[in-house]
Amino acid sequence: MENKKNSQKIMNLFWEKFLKKTGRYETTRYLEVFHFELTEKLANELLRLVLIGQKQATASSLWGYEIEGERVPEVGDLSIVADWEGVPRCVIETTQVTIIPFSDITYDICKREGEDDTLESWREGHIRFFNEEGKELGYEFKDDMPVIFEDFEVVYQV
Repeated sequence: MENKKNSQKIMNLFWEKFLKKTGRYETTRYLEVFHFELTEKLANELLRLVLIGQKQATASSLWGYEIEGERVPEVGDLSIVADWEGVPRCVIETTQVTIIPFSDITYDICKREGEDDTLESWREGHIRFFNEEGKELGYEFKDDMPVIFEDFEVVYQV
């Protein structure tokens, strides 16, 4: 319980700094706090790619959002990206949202994620991720699964 209170306090301080530094209204809210991926190594590596400007998009399962009862991101949403330990590292703003079947994603689309050099390696990594996430959440990956492809820009980082 104490750890959760401490985490929330750190998040609130981070958000207050962001609002002050960017001149946004105190009433501005963020959609979510998250880290990428399902392992510490990958979560921190993808965060690094975001912080250096190489990763400018992310892909998520629409089914995962539906199962968890979360709303789909919208243009203008702000989110806090944390490292694996939950330490806030940057704020991203959603600039574009496309829902597209997994099988229709091209290299021109997926290269905005900044993770892979080929469509094949992107597909392999994301099939692995969606299979693992599907086991946790209760969906089964299929090639025609709807994917939320979200473009973003970093608007604040520490």
